[in-house]
Amino acid sequence: MLPPFIIDQIRKREEDDRHRREGPRRELPLPEPLRREQKPSEEAERGVVIIDLIAPD
Repeated sequence: MLPPFIIDQIRKREEDDRHRREGPRRELPLPEPLRREQKPSEEAERGVVIIDLIAPD
């Protein structure tokens, strides 16, 4: 059996590794869903969003 302080150190390292793998998170503002009586306007602006997930070297 390992001493308790070593077990605590292993747990802390595992938690730190898990936090690093998860990385930062950002909540995106989402539009409210349309009600049944509402129809999307034909004049609405549309576009493309490109998200680059590859970090520069």
